[in-house]
Amino acid sequence: MGRRKSASDSLAMRVWILLIILNLILIPAQVAAGEPNEPMKLEISFPAETGGWKWDGKIRNFNPRTLFDYMDGAAELYLAYRFQSLDVYQLEKSGQPPLTVEIFTMGSSADAYGIFSFERQDKDAGIGQGSEFGGGMLRFWKGQYFVSIYGEGEGPELESVIIRLGKEVAQAIPKSGPAPKLITYLPDTQVGLIQKSIRYLRNHVLLNQRYYIANQNILHLNPQAEAVLAQYLRGTHKVHLLLIQYPTEKQAEDALQSFKKAYMPEATEKGFLQTEDRKWTMAKRQKEFILAVFGAPALADADELLKATEAKLKGKGI
Repeated sequence: MGRRKSASDSLAMRVWILLIILNLILIPAQVAAGEPNEPMKLEISFPAETGGWKWDGKIRNFNPRTLFDYMDGAAELYLAYRFQSLDVYQLEKSGQPPLTVEIFTMGSSADAYGIFSFERQDKDAGIGQGSEFGGGMLRFWKGQYFVSIYGEGEGPELESVIIRLGKEVAQAIPKSGPAPKLITYLPDTQVGLIQKSIRYLRNHVLLNQRYYIANQNILHLNPQAEAVLAQYLRGTHKVHLLLIQYPTEKQAEDALQSFKKAYMPEATEKGFLQTEDRKWTMAKRQKEFILAVFGAPALADADELLKATEAKLKGKGI
């Protein structure tokens, strides 16, 4: 991982989170990348009964200003992915624990993918456009919706009905949406990609939660600059690749110089550095993209991964 956080870093990070929340609430969702926004009205025909569990007929709704009332301490993550609204459903069956279904409407399908990818760690459940099931919770995304379903208990019957309910809700979502195009620029599993390690990010606070780089936003991430972080296997080592796309080449170059000055001031003109843990960091720009490798066990590993990314971009006509 990167450099250690100090107490002042933690305080500053909390301030940054508050600023980001205000920014995301005040800035229209349309300014960020992704397909155009659709109406925020939830148009899903929710199943009245599944496997003996019956919906109580009530819907609790939350917006960006009231989300903290429902999930104080976790709302920041959803707001960072341009959260629009949340509908919560409850299903009950006599003698069984209740089921809770949370349907989040995000700013775009890219945001729905992003919130799903940020915490993905379990096996694919084959539901929606991407899913996982573990610890009694099903999570999936489809279109601009992110859905979680869980019960207050465990057991084969409960797990079976959660999967069944998830399939019904996914089927009720009228249409799919594109995942972020940026993830298609990553070198694939033949180069060692760990598929479920892919994280789609929109700001540096979230980036730091998955790979700490710096308290300050030295890579100039913002709602118009998308980023994707992924792990690659190099022997027994896991290496991080960060790929960021900026609106212009100039913004990418400015961000690269800011990163080099703050993170790797001792780096050579070639843009690589061996850190105190004897791992290698390498960064460069290709048009409006920044490519960076962290934690490579050898310089050749970092160089190989960057070249594979460059080749993938060129193969896409970039």
